[in-house]
Amino acid sequence: MGFIDFTDQVVLVTGASSGIGAAAAVGFAEAGATVALHYHQNAEGAQHTLNAVSTAGGSGSVHQADLASPSSAALIDEVLARHGRIDVLVNNAGDLVKRSPVTDVPDDEFHRIMDVNLTSVFALSRRIVPVFRAQGGGVIVNVTSIAGRHGGGGGSVVYATSKGAVSTFTRGLAKELAPEGIRVNAISPGVISTPFHDRHTGADQLAAMRSTIPMGRTGTPHECVGTILYLASDRMSSYVTGQIIEVNGGQLMP
Repeated sequence: MGFIDFTDQVVLVTGASSGIGAAAAVGFAEAGATVALHYHQNAEGAQHTLNAVSTAGGSGSVHQADLASPSSAALIDEVLARHGRIDVLVNNAGDLVKRSPVTDVPDDEFHRIMDVNLTSVFALSRRIVPVFRAQGGGVIVNVTSIAGRHGGGGGSVVYATSKGAVSTFTRGLAKELAPEGIRVNAISPGVISTPFHDRHTGADQLAAMRSTIPMGRTGTPHECVGTILYLASDRMSSYVTGQIIEVNGGQLMP
């Protein structure tokens, strides 16, 4: 049994079919958790993550939902019906959707970006709080972004705005729930090598981003996992709430 131990705990990770979410799910499994894996469209990726969870010695389940939908909070009920409890919620799912100058962003695209990145965090958090209250505690770990502090790379103003709002929501909800023993924190990744950048960032733009990182390289999803597990662990971070922890190779030092 390691120092970070999630034996007998159920962890819900959204956006677990690839990238940071998939890596975090495996990390929780290695620490003994039962992991509920959410995905939107990438069923094959979610199954791959589930296989990795099993290989790591953990158990899990796969759940599909469009978190931009008004009915997204039903995901919580589905996981509760399957596992009986949820101890940790990792709000990782998110997307840039498309890089565009603000003047070229249509209303529907703006709302999609905000719904995927911000409304989903609000809706799932609102639904999970009564669950945590009934259980006597719980932990929310949100995944925001360095973009929320510096305004984002080219063509990502709306994405950066949504992530800045996630950071503010994290701090505000942490204050609201602290008296009840429910902790809320966030990890703020910098430039991490994930399918996100494969979809949205060209080679030249990625090279320009890399040149601003003191470590001289992009990060990996695995390099985000330790911080997520730390924030989720009452044993490691029981007096930590309302914090946004930067994981960015020194790119931003607030």
